[in-house]
Amino acid sequence: MTSTDFRFTSRDGLPIACTRWDAHGDVRGVVQIAHGVGEHIGRYHDTIEALVAAGLTVYGNDHRGHGRTATSPGQLGDFGAGGFDLLVEDMVVLTLIARQEHSGVPLFLLGHGLGSFAAQQYAVDHSRDIDGLILSGSGALDLLARLAASAPAGQNILNGPFEPGRTPVDWLSRDRAVVDAFVADPLCFPMLQPRSMASFLAAADALADPACLRRIRPDLPLYLFSGTDDPVGDELAGVLILIGRYRSAGLHDIRKDFYAGGRHDVLNELNRDEVRARLLDWIMARLERARPVVATREWPMRRAS
Repeated sequence: MTSTDFRFTSRDGLPIACTRWDAHGDVRGVVQIAHGVGEHIGRYHDTIEALVAAGLTVYGNDHRGHGRTATSPGQLGDFGAGGFDLLVEDMVVLTLIARQEHSGVPLFLLGHGLGSFAAQQYAVDHSRDIDGLILSGSGALDLLARLAASAPAGQNILNGPFEPGRTPVDWLSRDRAVVDAFVADPLCFPMLQPRSMASFLAAADALADPACLRRIRPDLPLYLFSGTDDPVGDELAGVLILIGRYRSAGLHDIRKDFYAGGRHDVLNELNRDEVRARLLDWIMARLERARPVVATREWPMRRAS
């Protein structure tokens, strides 16, 4: 794949590490990926490869406190003073850059895990900036926050259903090679630092507020996919609550795919080829009917790394 690394300067002065992967042939659309907790955009290589082979250009950044954006190993898991809100704002800036470079083609936002909750918040105020929203390994953040609040100090609430575990991150996937690669990756880590975790969970009330959700444009196409054993989605209970909230808010173009036995990282599960194929099917179907947003704003502070 042909890729270009670049950085932009966030509002607090932090350089955000980004990559663009160019589509094979004519650009049919753009997919922006917001990765999950404790990982980085490089873990999406195989999914990105499938997207670019289908004529899609892909943009992704390492969130603040993650991957190449973290300025030192000690900053992994630390969003900084701007917290979760600024992480979401960084995603908005990357959308502006992608629109500036590919104006006139549809753009889809794909958020996984932590990135899916960031995408939920993004959609409240910026649903008109995207042509479709994709949530992987998501759920109802307020349920996750209550579970975290009720758990004994130090308990791994996500790995709990799989204890006694082989590793602290068995909750990610049934594929041991995927889990072992995560554990061995120096840019991966198991959990956020306390201040950043508090900032993340503080978004829960707004993401469950009907008045906030009604700010999302009702014709926004939405695709959700999850494993039935994903603790982040409370084994689908939280995902179904989330879908119900979106329907009550007026969204009507909603599709879901649930994978039996799948854990959190369904894009890297044992049946990942099926998961990626269905994701591509949804995107391709929406490309035919999308009326792409034309960029009306530019981000002037981008600089190549």
